[in-house]
Amino acid sequence: MLQFKKPRNELEGLLRQVIKQTPAVPDEMFTKCPGCSAAILSEELKENHGVCVRCGHHFPISARERIALLCDAGSFSETERDMENDNPIDFPGYPAKKHQAKQRSSEKEAVITGTASIGGYPCALFVMEGSFMMGSMGSVVGEKITRLFELACDQRLPVIGVTVSGGARMQEGILSLMQMAKTSGAVRRHSDEGLLYIPVLTNPTTGGVTASFAMEGDIILAEPGALIAFAGPRVIEQTTRQKLPGGFQKAEFLLEHGFLDAVVPRGELAETLTRLLRLHVPAERQLRREGDDA
Repeated sequence: MLQFKKPRNELEGLLRQVIKQTPAVPDEMFTKCPGCSAAILSEELKENHGVCVRCGHHFPISARERIALLCDAGSFSETERDMENDNPIDFPGYPAKKHQAKQRSSEKEAVITGTASIGGYPCALFVMEGSFMMGSMGSVVGEKITRLFELACDQRLPVIGVTVSGGARMQEGILSLMQMAKTSGAVRRHSDEGLLYIPVLTNPTTGGVTASFAMEGDIILAEPGALIAFAGPRVIEQTTRQKLPGGFQKAEFLLEHGFLDAVVPRGELAETLTRLLRLHVPAERQLRREGDDA
């Protein structure tokens, strides 16, 4: 039977040794870009604030990263940090889902609110956190945003809002849907005071958030490629039984059809907001600022 045995190759052991000694590249070192399919060094992507250096695709970033990117260093002061709720309609599994969201995002809810300065101009700011239950709007999210607009009215501040959301939070039922009216009322009171509100729509901004405070600004900005919609394209196609145009509900499509005022790359957003805030500073505050600079 030995005549059928394959002779031992002296190189086999050496080859196995070489393979064993070859260092493996950790998966977390590279990120594949869905826009151009390029493998990007994760460190390079982080340095570029989550934007692909090859095709400009905008990856999601956390609310804290976005606050650091937009606000003057050390100027952000958070409000309502500890606001939470339990399970208002006893939805099965909701507490466990919220616990997982807290672990994943390191946040207590899907929005962060506070005051800050951008380019030296004071403002009220809210930034939604997409990794907390897809940035869905529950009663705490609506309450925090409403209180921020009320604070902005009291302190005569413009409001900057960065949205990312899958819409109303189904686990809170009608209480979640009520936040659409409540936040819209707060936006209206702020507007009646003659104050500026600039929402910045990022990918994705959908559902009840789009149908309320996200699209009620004086100047509406968006990041490139952001999906902005009430109902998603698949739902619309199934309902209308029609094929939608290419790029339908993307930021560029909405800009072309008059729903947005500008599409601004992430790296230019702080500068753009600074310029807009400067243009809308009340005359008396502008004179006081010029006197301080002198």
